[in-house]
Amino acid sequence: MDAPRPTKDRAKRLRAQMSLPEVLLWRALKGRKLSGLHFRKQHPLGPYVLDFYCDAAKLAIEVDGGSHGFGDRPGRDERRDAWVAQQGVRTLRLSAELVLREIDDAVRTIHGFLEDPDAPPQGELPRSG
Repeated sequence: MDAPRPTKDRAKRLRAQMSLPEVLLWRALKGRKLSGLHFRKQHPLGPYVLDFYCDAAKLAIEVDGGSHGFGDRPGRDERRDAWVAQQGVRTLRLSAELVLREIDDAVRTIHGFLEDPDAPPQGELPRSG
C-alpha cells in the first residue's frame, strides 16, 4: 500500500529524528542482522509511519515510550494496530525501556515473535482496557 505525500514527508523527517531506543534497535536490525530479514526504519504505510517494517514477514515493530500508556494514546494505538492488521501486517510493540535496558532481550523478543506469532511476546507493552 502506498502512502500519501504528507505521510512520506513525515517519515523522512522521523528518520532524521529517531529516539535513542529507536536508534539502538535500528542498529540491531539493519543489514539483515535478524534472521537475514530486511527491515526499513520509519516506513510510511497509508496514513501511518511504522517505526520498523519487514515486508517479508509482514511485521511492524513499534518502540513505545511511557506516553503510550496514558491519555488517549492506548486507544489511538489500538485503532492504528487494527488498521495495520487489515493491511495484512502484524504489529509488535516493545517498550522503549526494554530496548534501552537490554537490547539483546528486545531482539530475542522479536525473534521469538517471528518464530511463534501466537506466543505473547515478553517485551510487548500491556494493553489497558
